[in-house]
Amino acid sequence: MSAPILATKLYIPPPRPGLVPRPRLIERLNEGLATGRKLTLISASAGFGKTTLVSDWIAHCDRPVAWLSLDEGDDDPARFISYIVAALQTIHAGFGEGLLTALQSHQPPKAEAILTSLLNEISVIPESFLLILDDYHLIDSQPVAQSLAFLVEHQPPQMHLVLATREDPQLPLARLRARSQLTELRAADLRFTSAEAAEFLNRMMGLNLSPENISALEARTEGWIAGLQLAALSMQGRSDAASFIQSFTGSHHFVLDYLLEEVLQKQPEYLQAFLLRTSILDHLCGPLCEAVMREATLSGQEILETLERANLFIIPLDNERRWYRYHHLFGELLRQRLGKPKEFAEYHIRASQWHAENGDLGSAFHHALAAGDFVRAAGLAETAWQGMEDSFQTAAWLGWVRKLPEEVIRLRPVLCTLLGRAFADAGEPEASEARLQDAERCLDGSVLATEAQFKPLPATIALTRAYNAQVQGDLAATVKYAEQALQLIPETDFFRRAQAIITLEVTHWASGDLEPAIRALDDWMESMTQLGNHIFVVASAFAVADLLVDLGRLSEAERVYQDALQLAAKHGPEAEHITAHHHLGLSMIHRQRGDDTLAAHHLKQAAELGLQTTLVDWLYRWHVAEAQLREAAGDLETALALLDEAKRVYIKSPVPDLRPVEALKARIHLKQERIEKVRAWAGECGLSLADEVSYLHEFEHLTLARLEIANPQVNGLLERLLQAAERQKRMGNSLEILLVQALAHRAQGNLPLALASLERALALAEPEGYIRIFVDEGEPMRMLIVDLRSSIKKQTLIGAHARLAYTDKLLAAFAQIAPTPRSEVSDQRSTMVAPLSERELETLRLIAQGLSNGEISRRLFLALSTVKGYNQKIFDKLQVTNRTEAVIRARELGLL
Repeated sequence: MSAPILATKLYIPPPRPGLVPRPRLIERLNEGLATGRKLTLISASAGFGKTTLVSDWIAHCDRPVAWLSLDEGDDDPARFISYIVAALQTIHAGFGEGLLTALQSHQPPKAEAILTSLLNEISVIPESFLLILDDYHLIDSQPVAQSLAFLVEHQPPQMHLVLATREDPQLPLARLRARSQLTELRAADLRFTSAEAAEFLNRMMGLNLSPENISALEARTEGWIAGLQLAALSMQGRSDAASFIQSFTGSHHFVLDYLLEEVLQKQPEYLQAFLLRTSILDHLCGPLCEAVMREATLSGQEILETLERANLFIIPLDNERRWYRYHHLFGELLRQRLGKPKEFAEYHIRASQWHAENGDLGSAFHHALAAGDFVRAAGLAETAWQGMEDSFQTAAWLGWVRKLPEEVIRLRPVLCTLLGRAFADAGEPEASEARLQDAERCLDGSVLATEAQFKPLPATIALTRAYNAQVQGDLAATVKYAEQALQLIPETDFFRRAQAIITLEVTHWASGDLEPAIRALDDWMESMTQLGNHIFVVASAFAVADLLVDLGRLSEAERVYQDALQLAAKHGPEAEHITAHHHLGLSMIHRQRGDDTLAAHHLKQAAELGLQTTLVDWLYRWHVAEAQLREAAGDLETALALLDEAKRVYIKSPVPDLRPVEALKARIHLKQERIEKVRAWAGECGLSLADEVSYLHEFEHLTLARLEIANPQVNGLLERLLQAAERQKRMGNSLEILLVQALAHRAQGNLPLALASLERALALAEPEGYIRIFVDEGEPMRMLIVDLRSSIKKQTLIGAHARLAYTDKLLAAFAQIAPTPRSEVSDQRSTMVAPLSERELETLRLIAQGLSNGEISRRLFLALSTVKGYNQKIFDKLQVTNRTEAVIRARELGLL
């Protein structure tokens, strides 16, 4: 479900009839557009006609206009961006649907990622347009200010941003001025000139003032438009305009207090009462006003229309004239005048009741809060929870409840439990646990525990604790609380029982027992299918496919992805929006098999759908996949930058993090010969060749093995890793371990063992068509395959021909990247450019022992730059590019 968008906030106010022409200002605004400036800033205090001017300007502008009237609720960055997207949808149908969906997810992506996607979508809008943010001064949020600054900094050229505000925004205005990217209109520009004041007072307001009186009034108000309007309302029907103007003095606040009194006193008593009592409402409609007034003889709609006709500071919010609001300044002063009479709370309660009955629980909650009826507000929050959770608004719900007094919250076990769930969704397990304990204290020994509405709470508490424990990686606690939840949840509560079971069973994933984890996910998906929750089925499929890839069952993983895509297509855009993961998975499978055309097709699909997905780990997965592609292409610095971005957007979840970003970076650092960095990483992780192995840290141990590839002690670690993977039938993991094992034996000069490991790897890889896992290992792997091919050609065993065909296929894939063949069985010595000196040989031996450049420098009492110079000479003479290849090549040549 999508979070509701209030359409009236996107309504473009039409120009008022008989408006005072302001050609001098319109010309300046048009000049800013014509010269390609980024931003128009209209900044002045209340009552200077900012919105009226913009409304008049855009009515004659030939560009499409997206309008957003801001309010205090837009302080939340996700809501702010959601409304910008909604505004842009009014001029470009279908714009940003994926962004809206992502913003309304349980854990929206990071702001910068969303803003980048927003800018990318704006950049493809074909026509130039205006985006107008009215009442920007109501925003008081640093994150929103930073979001706007990011938008302005990277703004596509077809967009022109307009801000109407009472105070300057937190933007680099000086820099924008210096770059001629800013058009500014301020109070001094917006004030009515004498001619404009005369036009307004005499023609529009129907007064017959002399030039002297107009000049005096214009001087008294300093051209302040609201002041002139209020003065004109007060003077209507007066015969002593001159004396009124002479007595009219003081600052804006005092003047307005006086004029408000004058305006109100001229209205009938019923209308004064209506204005004051309904001033508590942010938005007004006839039935709502009637509910607040409780006057059977009054028609709220008729009064609102009367106020509009009388120009009494009321603004329509839709074309049907159903919803209105008071001018901000007028509303503020009405509320000040109203004060807090004994009926004040009752007005808010009436408004709260009306909103609750009409389905707006948010407004109902806030009016209850304003009335000081915290018990009612708490009850409304409890009622609103399910709908807000279903529409991914738990963060907003949390913002509501944080406004309630602590003493009210702690007495309500349902509210405490829901707070526990909300904090769990927000990734705050400690805060979640504190609220769950509050709920238990309420229930402990209380008669409440026997009441029907409280009976489900212990199960919900246990289920929430299981989720928190899973996020924190505490498997024992996850099992404990999931089993406890199962004992408490009734057999008839199918959905919650399924939640508990999947939480319990997926613990197998973290321990490497992938078959039970797949069965658990299959059962979960079957349960969701029976409940008609097809989106959960689609979303769960990529997790099953992940597990199948680790098991080495690429064909099954491909079928799971394709079945999920077909299911999503049957259930419309809401389901299809979450299939970016599936296309990315298919792309990586096709790439693994060497089908670059299909891989590129699905990668493009993934990129497009990624803008729409609601799954919180999308950006992480995307950046990691892109990093893998850039690494394979040799663009290592870009790959590292992508991994840094992946780390920044990573959100911890119950899915185990099997390939940590720092380990992925360590592998790239190895390729860059930044050995000190890799050793530092291994030290920080506490990794050792003697470690006990586990599935959770398998990738890190394999990375350590690559670092120590020439060290014979690495063989024991690799054997333990291989035994664990084979015991759990993780053939995909076994394949990579075997390849690293083959490279290690080769680096250590044991070609027969290297070929044996490689032949075992080929036996696992051939049925599923693996290609890239070999090619990505580079030249050392190609050379091994050449030698294995020579060995296979000499065999007469059954199946040798098929293995030969497979090695040829692999070598053909290598040929696209590394076309110059070199084999271990050829005469390697003849290819040396020049023999190594004694000092170079000494340095090479230390490199083979795994010493860093710094360690070699200290051992040989040489400057670090000298050691690096020797390294480069060794590489040149051996015709290699890094330390690992140098050690392998030296062993081939018998130098070590």
